[in-house]
Amino acid sequence: MVWTGTWVSDRLGIELAGDDELRGLLGLALRRNPKRAHLLVSGVLGKHVPQLPSVVHGHGVTLGRRVRALLGPEEAARAVVLGYAETATALGHAVADGLESAPYLHSTRRPVASVPSAGGFEESHSHATSHLLLPEDPAFFDRGGEAGRGPLVLVDDEFSTGNTVLNTLRDLHARHPRTHYVIVALVDMRAPGDADRLAAFAEETGARIDVVAHARGTVRLPDDVLARGLRLVEEQDGRTADPLVPCAPAVAPVRLELGWPAGLPDGGRHGFTPDHRDRLRQALPAMAARIVDGLGGPERAGRVLVLGFEELMYAPLVLAGALEEAGLDVRFSTTTRSPVLAVDDPGYAIRTRLAFPAHDDPADGPGERYAYNVAGGGFDTVLAVVDSAADTPALHAPGGLLAQLATAAPRVALAVVPAHTPAPRTPDRQEPPVLPAPLRGPDFSSYEPDDVGWLLQDLSAVRLEAPVEEREEAVQRGGAHYAESLPVEYQPTEEYQELYRDALAGSAARIARAVGTVTELVLAERSPRPVLVSLARAGTPVGVLMRRWARHRHGTELPHYAVSIVRGRGIDANALRWLAAHHDPADVVFVDGWTGKGAITRELADALAEFPGFDPEIAVLADPGSCVRTYGTREDFLIPSACLNSTVSGLISRTVLRDDLVGPHDYHGAKFYRELSGSDVSRDFVAAVEARFDEVADAVDQQVKEAASADRAPTWEGWAAVERISEEQGIHDVNLVKPGVGETTRVLLRRVPWKILARRGAGADLAHIRLLAEQRGVPVEERDNLPYTCVGLIHPRYTRGATGADGKAVGSA
Repeated sequence: MVWTGTWVSDRLGIELAGDDELRGLLGLALRRNPKRAHLLVSGVLGKHVPQLPSVVHGHGVTLGRRVRALLGPEEAARAVVLGYAETATALGHAVADGLESAPYLHSTRRPVASVPSAGGFEESHSHATSHLLLPEDPAFFDRGGEAGRGPLVLVDDEFSTGNTVLNTLRDLHARHPRTHYVIVALVDMRAPGDADRLAAFAEETGARIDVVAHARGTVRLPDDVLARGLRLVEEQDGRTADPLVPCAPAVAPVRLELGWPAGLPDGGRHGFTPDHRDRLRQALPAMAARIVDGLGGPERAGRVLVLGFEELMYAPLVLAGALEEAGLDVRFSTTTRSPVLAVDDPGYAIRTRLAFPAHDDPADGPGERYAYNVAGGGFDTVLAVVDSAADTPALHAPGGLLAQLATAAPRVALAVVPAHTPAPRTPDRQEPPVLPAPLRGPDFSSYEPDDVGWLLQDLSAVRLEAPVEEREEAVQRGGAHYAESLPVEYQPTEEYQELYRDALAGSAARIARAVGTVTELVLAERSPRPVLVSLARAGTPVGVLMRRWARHRHGTELPHYAVSIVRGRGIDANALRWLAAHHDPADVVFVDGWTGKGAITRELADALAEFPGFDPEIAVLADPGSCVRTYGTREDFLIPSACLNSTVSGLISRTVLRDDLVGPHDYHGAKFYRELSGSDVSRDFVAAVEARFDEVADAVDQQVKEAASADRAPTWEGWAAVERISEEQGIHDVNLVKPGVGETTRVLLRRVPWKILARRGAGADLAHIRLLAEQRGVPVEERDNLPYTCVGLIHPRYTRGATGADGKAVGSA
């Protein structure tokens, strides 16, 4: 019999090495995923490959019994089991079945307003990364009684790099520390370095960590496998369509009533106890009998596929098992979010695929979903089992799941399990609606999807731009706030773009050194698994680079989000609520590009007073104002991303906060300037700096070592200097004094400038400042002993047309 990994192995050189059982458990396929080329396809998991339900459930139960033997009766009686969505939800249930007395919970990507998050973590290689832990019982992870918290058993289908498990352990150990963890998987495919990282965590925490798996081995990957895999997927997509097997004309699906027990959870999304397990076992024979009757008996049902739905795996699995016990010829698999290439070859694990739109109104927005190896499986009946949240018009629509199944089998049936939604813990309290998931590229911003998630609402269709002069007049007269409109995006001349390119070429290494330094300080002093939250938009390129440094230097995938903060209005409270629901606030590190006089630093500290748990200290690339203690440098130098606006920041505008556009439960808004894609250099900027990471690694290590022993306490020298300049210039308003290269650039691009103060001999760092000032007719005054490289002064007595120092109209902006 041909191994179902042969096709991929022959073309990409991927090899499985290890126990003899590996090839019987695993095949290979190609992902449609830029993070990982290959997919290990389990033949016994019941996800991508239809399998006998007794085989699927039996593998999990066997693992559970091995865990029970490992723990012994006393520890096993106090254990709790956690499975991973979406692939291992049924496997985790089955492991809990084997333990017999353990309650079970699986992670989920479906938020529920009535259930506060008990934790969250990222799955770095996945197509949909954020996991939520939403137990109905707030004490779920504290089970153990007087003897203390019992062992935590974590169950996944495969243990590959260990990143997901480590992310989980760090999150949960900080919240619910315990002395014993057991990692369970069908296959343990870790490389030696991955095993060392888990051992280091055990040594760091003093916890015992055991690993239980059916088989062990490693995946040997050529160095260029990701690029070659992506090319191979493109070639196959252009060569063949997904194959479908001809079938009889489709008929309307048969709806079957299960008689699901009232109040019984549909799975482990919010917890599943041993009592729940007993109730389900007692009800299964009667439910199976109803299914058989509804299908017209075993002979008419023929060969049956019970098809579960994404995270809803266990209920369909045990229903399929009851049908198997009743004598039906039945197989089990489920739909999935995972995009995988289908190749109709016996040496490839995914022979066919059905694609259809999501039908459960997912929190992260609409998207395509898949059912693999259904077409061509020889099934006479497909019984789709979904929960009531997914029984929507989209399920029944043309092109929906049921219609696609009708192209693959002569008969389609539907059974709906009531979705369990826990009652609110505080029924008298009005909970805000569930907040939407972060926006990501390419739908919003030109960054890679995993570079940053924008906790913003898309206002691209709203006209918000106004001429700079009109905005300045309205702001200074008190009739408007600067965040209520947007300046017209500055379109740089060729001369200015050439200055930007020169600046980037000349400073990329210096920026890389600052990025490495601030990232290493964050990892060492703030959190070993920080959640980077950049202040949009100036902080966002820095957050992207910090995330890239952590991956390049440490192999760590850090979550990164961008949020809005508005001077005088505070930070986006809804964005903070989303972060608190999905991550530990103690891990959140706010990131900005630079400090000027420290206004935003103070704004953030004030805003977070209402949100305990968040650390208000910002990490910045450059801190010339001496306002923070976590920084890459305190030099005031040109950061090329400050030279441009949206075209170096993912094509995203500055943020907008206006009552008629942003409601009490909305994120702040921003626009995505898709029309400027021809001028976009956002990815080029990141790539140019990232290319210098290896070059500056030794210098970063030295700077971090020096910083560890230095006095980095903020002195607020910048604020004192701004107050002095404000009085010297007769402005008497610190908000009109913008210190530093970055802030001065903003004055020239977005505000009505009055004059520029420049440190004598500043040189190339001010080339773009001088060009912009010349274009706008703004004088540049050279000064000695200026604490910043330059300072931009906004016109203090602005009336329409007054832009130069003499108050007269000047050339076009």
